[in-house]
Amino acid sequence: MRPGRQLAVLGFIFVVLYLLVFFSGASGSLKDRLEPKLGLDLIGGTRMTLEATNSVDGKPPTAENLEEARQIIESRVNAFGVAEAEVVTEGNRNIVISLPGENRDLTDVGSAAELRFRKVLKGADGSGTAAVPPPAATPAPSGSPAPSGSPAPSGSATPTPSGSAAPKVTSSPSGGQGGMAPASPSATPTPSASASATPSAAPSASEEPVPASIEEQRKAVEQKVGAPAWQAATGLQAPADLTADPSLADKLKPFGTLSPQEVAVLPAQMQFNVPTIGCAQLDKRPPASISDPKQQVVSCEDGASKYLLDQAKVEGTDVDDADAVLDQTNAWVVSLDFSGDGQGKWTALTREAFNNEGQACDATALGQDGKCRVAVVLDNEIVSSPEIQGVLTGNSQITGNFTQKDASALASQLRYGALPVTFEPQESQNVTATLGASHLRAGLLAAGIGMLLVIIYAFFYYRLLGSVIFLSLILSALLVFGALVVLGRQIGFTLTLAGIAGMIVSLGVAADSFVIYFERLKDEIREGRSPRSAVPRAWMRARRTIISANAITLLSAVVLYVVSVGTVKGFAFALGLATVLDLVVVFLFRHPIMTMFARTRAFLSPRVSGLGRALPARTQQQTQPRNPRAKEA
Repeated sequence: MRPGRQLAVLGFIFVVLYLLVFFSGASGSLKDRLEPKLGLDLIGGTRMTLEATNSVDGKPPTAENLEEARQIIESRVNAFGVAEAEVVTEGNRNIVISLPGENRDLTDVGSAAELRFRKVLKGADGSGTAAVPPPAATPAPSGSPAPSGSPAPSGSATPTPSGSAAPKVTSSPSGGQGGMAPASPSATPTPSASASATPSAAPSASEEPVPASIEEQRKAVEQKVGAPAWQAATGLQAPADLTADPSLADKLKPFGTLSPQEVAVLPAQMQFNVPTIGCAQLDKRPPASISDPKQQVVSCEDGASKYLLDQAKVEGTDVDDADAVLDQTNAWVVSLDFSGDGQGKWTALTREAFNNEGQACDATALGQDGKCRVAVVLDNEIVSSPEIQGVLTGNSQITGNFTQKDASALASQLRYGALPVTFEPQESQNVTATLGASHLRAGLLAAGIGMLLVIIYAFFYYRLLGSVIFLSLILSALLVFGALVVLGRQIGFTLTLAGIAGMIVSLGVAADSFVIYFERLKDEIREGRSPRSAVPRAWMRARRTIISANAITLLSAVVLYVVSVGTVKGFAFALGLATVLDLVVVFLFRHPIMTMFARTRAFLSPRVSGLGRALPARTQQQTQPRNPRAKEA
């Protein structure tokens, strides 16, 4: 054979690989060009696990929905302007977000971001406990209802004085007629107005079929609060005035002890009319509790005002684009661009609210100019509930006390769409850079010790042949390192502690291939062949075993990569990569260099070559006469 050709091919591979390392997608100093992309456990960062939930049947999401959610979450994370983020699915429910290099709050990236525009039908107090009358109020049942009843409507009609600074939707400069403004405290209605407006809004409630699972949960809640409380709540046609009927307060008190999950299964009218159900419970309902656009829902604003909202006439899918921009006052706002059909729906909704068609909005829901308000609902919460001051035929803005970070996060959620699956954060971990650096040093130390032990054993047992092992491991390490740098830039592969462990394991696989080849070489020499002829014959017989052993390791790595998640994937990838590159070194370096060594005098010396007793045994065979009779003569 001509070993120079194989060595030339190996040299060409090295040249191409390190040209990519230094010039393909590389910038900065020489050190920066040679740095592989490191994982979170080596340089620090944030890792959070999101678990998919389903408030209806509890079944895991489909693989398609989980993958779609992963892509949307990945887009939201990348919109932060950070690099090297990793978003992977884990099992059939979880999505794991890893952000190496910095610590961030990733809670919002898992929110459903289901945007709904709903008309406000009624307002009520959402404090829950504030609506329960004190004992001193009972002696004056015939007094004016305004002092005793004012807490309920005043909290519900407006977002309180602080609501003027809350986010609101307004017409953009290029918009159409009129605009939207927040409600004013002057629109506070009397309790009687709330009661009189009830019949007009109540009939609009949709009577959709209730899923069997929800019906079972409602029965469980009914048993928990008791039959008297349930009957009293069912009979309410408007938010109850507990000051007028103290006995009603005792009956409805059990509803204040319900958990947010239990409150979520109650009918919308019951959630709104029972005063002991407050915003503290409503705001903590499971994700997607009010996601059905065809149902009336109850939601809170600022944690104090409880609103009954109409069906969603405009949804987040009607928004074509959303951007965080500065308005004319240099305040950060979220600009909404509606799609063609969405613009028509938005115009129709603002016309309906502006004219208060069918008198659907009662006095508690009207703004200071007597116009209906439209609530911008994101997931379970109201972002704002501005008054419609005209028919809007153009785009709009969500404005408020936004920082650039808040506005960008909200725009990102709206831009990339709502998640098809709802998630709840399960685990969040911040790894400091100091801890990551400690892990990196420990991993490199373990890899160095492993390679050193292999080399010491190789020189002790194989002597000159140990240099072949040493050079092969060095070349394999350089190939793996270059491949890690290039793959990190091209496909985003990050080196983790698990990946370092996979490379350490590959050292053992590489050492096994040496042992197989060298021991087969000794056998060939013992059988009487010269070292020069023994080298190719040993290679032909040993390479099948070497290929089989590496193929099994590679197959194990592939299977492990396919069925595993998280850091185990990194281990499998690194093990498979190191195994493939080891085969490259075996074919293009180890066999050619052994062919060249076989032509040297040192290779024939048992003390130098490392062939040990194989060469003396062959020498003894050559000195013994072949004919026994000749020996006697």
